[in-house]
Amino acid sequence: MVIFLATIILSVLNTHWVKSMQRKKSEDYAHVMIENLNHQVFLQFIIPVVMMEGKIQLSKQEQFERMDKVVRSAMHSFKIETVNIYSMDNRISYSFDKIMIGRQNYGGTGYLQARAGKWNSKLAQRGNLLQILLGFPKEVRLITFAPLRQESKVGQISGLVLGVVEIVQDLSEDYKAIFGIQILVVVTCTVLMGALFVVLVFVVKRGEGIIQKRAMERLRLKERLAHAERLSSLGEMAAGISHEIRNPLGIIRSSAELLKKKVAKVDPKNTIPDIIVEEASRLNSIITDFINYAKPRSPNIAACRVEEVIEKNITFLEAQIKAQGYVIKKNYQNSVPEIMADATLLYQSFLNILINAMQSMPQGGRILVEVSSSDHLVTVHFDDEGQGIPNENLEKIWDPFFTTKEMGTGLGLGIVKNIIESHGGSIQIVNRPVRGTRVTIELPVKHKADDSEAVGTPPADSNL
Repeated sequence: MVIFLATIILSVLNTHWVKSMQRKKSEDYAHVMIENLNHQVFLQFIIPVVMMEGKIQLSKQEQFERMDKVVRSAMHSFKIETVNIYSMDNRISYSFDKIMIGRQNYGGTGYLQARAGKWNSKLAQRGNLLQILLGFPKEVRLITFAPLRQESKVGQISGLVLGVVEIVQDLSEDYKAIFGIQILVVVTCTVLMGALFVVLVFVVKRGEGIIQKRAMERLRLKERLAHAERLSSLGEMAAGISHEIRNPLGIIRSSAELLKKKVAKVDPKNTIPDIIVEEASRLNSIITDFINYAKPRSPNIAACRVEEVIEKNITFLEAQIKAQGYVIKKNYQNSVPEIMADATLLYQSFLNILINAMQSMPQGGRILVEVSSSDHLVTVHFDDEGQGIPNENLEKIWDPFFTTKEMGTGLGLGIVKNIIESHGGSIQIVNRPVRGTRVTIELPVKHKADDSEAVGTPPADSNL
């Protein structure tokens, strides 16, 4: 708006400047015409008439016609609306408009100044108040008064004042053209400023959106950081408590095993010691999950093959697979490269995934395991035919302690993710299009040299 208002003001000032130039040009134009008229009237009318008749009397038809011919001939190529010639007693002696001839005291101050030898001009504007204020009156005329002198020498108009010449120029068309240019400038500025305003609004709105988005991201990051700090504190506390529980739990289990042997001699059908041993083992497994999640073990990197680790998992689960009607389909791509990883930790993570797949199919089903490699990555897919994961739970499966199982701790997938990411890999779980779930694991192919650099082993020529 400030730029627009400044442009409008500048346009008005430019228009005023153009009008001033136009008036100056018209005044100069009038001066040229009057000097030409003065020269022609003096040479072709005054001198011949005085010489022939001794006196100038425009009331005579012959003299008037001669004067009219001279004046119209002199003004023929100029844009003049009317010409009035005054006598020294302020009476119109000649005019284009014959009705004006003979009028007394019609010239006003302009006539008086011209009779005193001074050129002068004035603008006469006609129109309503709004037209005058906006600068486009209905009619604009420039009225110029100049003395009619005798020529002392040829070409020098500097003699006595013989009368006054008044010429009227119609500048209405010029002012309309100037006003049209002013309107064009205002419209152009309005369009440009409107376009600029729209662009600025778009940029500002987009900037506000970006700022708001970044603020929301910053807020989410703060929330995640606070959540991570709470989980870290909870994990450290759980790890400490779990470590302290493990010792007395081991004593309870060993004592229950001894009690089981003694009770077996007295009451072989008593299952209480068996229950104590079983629950102690389950509690020890839960504590192990707590410790593994809160304080994950650093990988012991060595060369290994992913397909060999999977074969060990299947061998371990073979009895359960046959008993519950599971079918394991394997599809290993040829020439899958070795990777640098901790085979024990990979075994633990793959075992957890396979057990989850089996638990999603209580009545048995098929599990497809695919291993392939590309672009320095080894990719492992685990596909099951279970019910899948509800969409509202897909984002929560990585949260610690989140589980839909009655006996689960909700730490299994978190441990798996920590293991995979500690190897520089990634894990993704999605629902399959038809039914079931697909777990995708990508592990980088690292050579021994790469691994030594990754863990910070200095080069042989290092000074460290």
